[in-house]
Amino acid sequence: MAAVIVPVKTEEQLEEACNIRKEVFVQEQKVPEELEIDEYDVIGPDAHHILIEVDGRYAATGRLIYYKDNAAKMQRIAVRKDFRSQGIGKVLLLAMEELARELGLTKSVLDAQCQAEAFYQKLGYVTTSTETFLDANIPHVRMEKSLEL
Repeated sequence: MAAVIVPVKTEEQLEEACNIRKEVFVQEQKVPEELEIDEYDVIGPDAHHILIEVDGRYAATGRLIYYKDNAAKMQRIAVRKDFRSQGIGKVLLLAMEELARELGLTKSVLDAQCQAEAFYQKLGYVTTSTETFLDANIPHVRMEKSLEL
């Protein structure tokens, strides 16, 4: 099973990315769709979307936007249920980090659902928030990682 990293360049690919997010966040986690889809869900210079394709199917997606202090904000990281626990999330996040480096960014920031905090810690992220906070009524923590090699 080879995972293929697909930078989103077409409206069709963007729609596929949004469909994965709707499955994971809206259907599974009951996030209101109006909170999930926002002004960064476009193809343009301010947001970069990635898809991961496995065996001809899109398995995962993530979005990178520019954040303060030369950081990338990693968002909307979602892996379809059928593809979880296969290392797809790691492939996705590493691809997003590499894209951030290519864009000249030196730090990665993300708001992790508390249930995924250990996953991000294994990939070198450090929790920086002192308390959990709610995003779409789901507990989260802020995490960061240096992208400088």
